[in-house]
Formats: sequence, C-alpha cells, structure tokens
Amino acid sequence: MLYDAYEFQRSMMSGASKLASFGAEMLNNPANPFAYLGGGAVIGSALEVFAHANATRGKPAFGLDRTVIDGREVAVREEIVLRKDFGQLKRFVRDGVEGGPKLLIVAPMSGHYATLLRGTVERMLPFADVYITDWRDARSVPLSAGRFDLDDYVDYLIAFLEQIGANEGQGGTHMLAVCQPSVPCYAAAALMSADKNPCRPKTLTMMGGPVDTREAPTAVNTLATERPHAWFEQNVIATVPGNYPGAGRKVYPGFLQLAGFMSMNLGNHMVSHWEMYKHLVQGDDASASQSQDFYEEYRSVCDMTAEFYLQTIDVVFQTHALPRGILTHRGRLVDPAAITDIGLLAIEGERDDISGLGQTKAALTLATALPDAKKRYLIAEGAGHYGIFNGSRWRDKIAPVVEEFITANG
Repeated sequence: MLYDAYEFQRSMMSGASKLASFGAEMLNNPANPFAYLGGGAVIGSALEVFAHANATRGKPAFGLDRTVIDGREVAVREEIVLRKDFGQLKRFVRDGVEGGPKLLIVAPMSGHYATLLRGTVERMLPFADVYITDWRDARSVPLSAGRFDLDDYVDYLIAFLEQIGANEGQGGTHMLAVCQPSVPCYAAAALMSADKNPCRPKTLTMMGGPVDTREAPTAVNTLATERPHAWFEQNVIATVPGNYPGAGRKVYPGFLQLAGFMSMNLGNHMVSHWEMYKHLVQGDDASASQSQDFYEEYRSVCDMTAEFYLQTIDVVFQTHALPRGILTHRGRLVDPAAITDIGLLAIEGERDDISGLGQTKAALTLATALPDAKKRYLIAEGAGHYGIFNGSRWRDKIAPVVEEFITANG
C-alpha cells in the first residue's frame, strides 16, 4: 500500500507540476503583456520553483563528453565493460589517450544513481582511466533475476576488478569508495588479499564511509540503532507495483530515503528553495540554475532491494560486524589483517552529518598487518558529506591528495 499511495500522490503532483510549469512560462514570456504587470515575475518565479520541486524524474545522464588533458581538449565516450542484472561496469573512454592509472569509482547504493558522482568523475578524468559502478534501480529488475544483498555487492566488486584486470592484461586497479560502499569495498579488498588475487586493488580510498559507526554517531546512525531490525522490515519495506519491470520485488523505496535526507536538513533545503526563488525574481538565472541542477540530481532517486538494505542495517549499523571482527562473506570471515600491500586512504569531512569523524579512519586501525607507510588520513576542513566528493573543496583540496596517494602507490 505504501508504494501504491506514493504512486497516486506522484501522479497527482506530476500533473500539478506541469500546470505550474506552463503558468511560469506564460508569465515569464516577454511576448505576454501580463508578464509586465505588478506581481507577474513574483508569481511566475513561485510557480517555477513549485514545478521544479514536484517534477517527475528518471535516471539522469552523466553528460561528460569531453575533458582537458595537458591543455588539450579530449573527447570522452561511455562504454559498458560488463553488464550484470543489478548493475554494470561503465568506463569513460578518453579518445586517443593511453595509459594512466586505472580507477574504479564505487558509487553508493543508497537511493541515488551513480550520476550523483558526476563531479567526482569529471575531476578525475584528466588524471585516470576512470570506471564506475552504475547500479540499477531495483524496481526495474525483474523478479527472475533473483536476490541482491551485501554479499552479492561484494561479489560484483570483485567481478568488476577482475574484468578491468582482464581487459588490461594485469591487475593494479585503484578503487575509490564514496560513503556507503566503504564497507563492501574493504571486505572485497580483504578477501582478494587473502586469496592473493592478482586483480586486487593497488589502493583503496574511502570517503565518508561508515566503517565503524560507533565513532561519533550521527542522526543517521541513531535512526538505524534505536529501532529493532524487525521494525525496518515491517515499516519501510514495500512491494514494487505492477507498472514496473520489477513488479512484486520487495524494496526499500528511494522516495523514503530522499524524504529522510531532506528532513534531516529541512531548514537548509527550505533556505535553498527560497534563495532559488529570489534569484528567479531578480532575473539571476545563473545562480538559480545552480540550485536547480543540484536538486535535479538530488531528487532523482532509485530503489534498493529489501535484502540489501536490511542486511546493511544489520551488519553495518546495528552489529558493527566489520570493526568487531565478525563480518562474514558467504560464511567466510573477512579478515582485515589479510590486507598487507593495498594502500589505504581514509578521508572524512569536518562537518559531515552522515558519517561522523572517526568512522572512516577506523579502517586504517583495523588493517593491523599493513605498514603505516601505506596508510593515510585526511580531514577535509569545512566539508560536509556532499562536499567530500563534489564541489570546490573536492576539486581543489581533496582530489589532489587522492591523485598523490595513487601515484605514490602505483
């Protein structure tokens, strides 16, 4: 019923959004004499903000068709290297450019599409041969594809690393995990190290990841621990309606995740929309466009399989399996001490309200057999959770450290 109620509400608001958009265009059209009457711009701007906030959204495009390397513009095209049921390995091919470190950016499966990391990819393109995990919306995956949980996530990462290694005739990919995937990436690195897998990563950079959520708990951590596991199963899991390819699949809906994140910083989001409205009234389309672009991406959400979501709540947030040394993958213990030659870089935002300070740094302590020379820790001053991997701090302060670390351990 939860998903059906949402679909009904979405259909209603979609119609209202289109009407508001039409009204905004009419009131802002220079050919319309009523646009010059008092209040025309004010009403038109209000309608435009409403229309944008309630528009129906699908999967955004990366839209990265060029980059600049050594002062030369280079064309970029997307290539699907490996396609699986719940996600694909995508490569950003730089035409005419050979060599450079291979970098697998692991996007979070946390309610947003991989395009949330567009700025991350864009910044690393001049430096590296970039791949990314492009996860599918669970509501689009037929029931015949089976389940997908945290163990499967780790299997996918290993398969992706092996595919990149097979393509290049060697291992040595560098891996960058943004937020949620820090734990499965760490597990994959440990398992591949224990197996002496030649395709194990050379480095693993973890950014704002919940490795040990007992450190500086945030509101997200509190929400995940103050209720029993059964509560999540009974209250936030829904069934995909019949109008989607994944009809009948149990999921944690993306719209619930978005609602949760929006409510955490409701005041800031309201201010952002108010600023957007003022920019539109003043005719400052460039400033308004920046806010619109951010929310266009932020509101594009996708569903997670119920088993992945519930296992993550249990393993990462409630039992703290990795830092307690009890994390298993398909019955096999994940041993951080198996990591002996993979460089580990932990990055945390000073103002991160999703993953608190110390949660990602814990990954360095757990790797007891890794020499200190292959460990590095960075606090990104003034950065919130989103600012770790996007925006000016990421581009100017954090990315150069990532590049330096990859080069030093290449």
